[in-house]
Amino acid sequence: MPKSEHVLSYYAATAQPAPDLPELEGEVRADVVIVGGGYTGLSAALELAQRGYEVVVLEAHRVGWGASGRNGGQVCTGFSASLAKIEKWVGLEDARKLFAVAEEGKALIRDRVQRHGIECDLKWGYLHAAPKARHVDELKEEQEIAESRFGYEGLRLVDLDEVRRMVASPVYVGGLHDAGAGQLHPLNYCLGLARAAREAGARIFENSAVERIELGRPAAAATANGRVTADFLVLAGNAYLGGLAPQISSKVMPVGTYIGATSRLGENRAKSLIPDDIAVADTNFVLNYYRRSSDHRMLFGGRVSYSTIMPPYLPRAMRHKMLQVFPQLSDVEFEFTWGGFVAITVERTPDVGRIAPNVYYAQGYSGTGVALSGVVGKIIAEAIAGQAERVDLFSKLPHTPFPGGPALRTPLLAAAMLWYRMRDLM
Repeated sequence: MPKSEHVLSYYAATAQPAPDLPELEGEVRADVVIVGGGYTGLSAALELAQRGYEVVVLEAHRVGWGASGRNGGQVCTGFSASLAKIEKWVGLEDARKLFAVAEEGKALIRDRVQRHGIECDLKWGYLHAAPKARHVDELKEEQEIAESRFGYEGLRLVDLDEVRRMVASPVYVGGLHDAGAGQLHPLNYCLGLARAAREAGARIFENSAVERIELGRPAAAATANGRVTADFLVLAGNAYLGGLAPQISSKVMPVGTYIGATSRLGENRAKSLIPDDIAVADTNFVLNYYRRSSDHRMLFGGRVSYSTIMPPYLPRAMRHKMLQVFPQLSDVEFEFTWGGFVAITVERTPDVGRIAPNVYYAQGYSGTGVALSGVVGKIIAEAIAGQAERVDLFSKLPHTPFPGGPALRTPLLAAAMLWYRMRDLM
């Protein structure tokens, strides 16, 4: 079987050197077996290995092959669902605990980058850019709730003049600056986590797709050429988990999302577009998100699909969206365009829990996984070590199954999203 490589992307082209890791062969015994070599699985592996557990990670392709190595690289505050919704679902006390977990996720990135010497271009500063006046009102309400009910500092409303200074685009009328959110090179961060986990003693096997799991004590995960039995099993495949655990598959929907990287613009031109070198996302439901790269490109994401088919003419479609925001880039082409799947939940909050007393899972970060997945991996490690309160906290969040079953789930979601796309135009 030929070895997998990372999907061709700007991130793969600029990745730090990383070793090819072996494929699983034969029978292996461990304390914990983790399915998925992305942020969640590697974070859990690192935490558990540091506690002295024997950990095995099984990755179907390469470390960071999925969303962890292809995403927009934006380190977001909170959840995709609003704080007001979370408070309504679980009450103010537990909502504050959940927000504290999300804040810990950002701090964990900062700490791990420093502690393990991970070179991933981590920077802070983030702008929610509003194309419409009603979006500014919504941002103001979010700011007031975050500050008054959750004690979050670092948010600042910006007016028309300032938003135009921060982003050289004619489409925005205001925004909300978040000093506590930021950006990074996602694949390099993932590769750094893998290195740290291996140095702590975790064993990682690549090109080792899990074909079945076995529940029980011990649990097991089997590949084409090997099998790992362990006291605990962690399912961290997220949008790429497939049918391994039908008990949880209806709670998430894989959604295609796409990014482009332009040719090098030169330092002065890149700075003229986003002078403060912050990450930016607009406030549309089907949003655009973008930032500058360290080598002065524009990294621009903003297209989604609700099928497993790559959109036709992707570079042209992505460039059209970019030019709506930055018409002054009409002479610029994309050098890279790529896509992948993120897993969303109906409520747009992560689905974290157990399918058996010794089998944990995490999925459905809904676009905020860069920060949340790392701390969720840590929380699962805590639960395996005997402190499950924070896993139980996440289980209080409601998670409605997507309707329609496997056959109708995607077309029903696509029809629902059409309404939101139309609302963005209003």
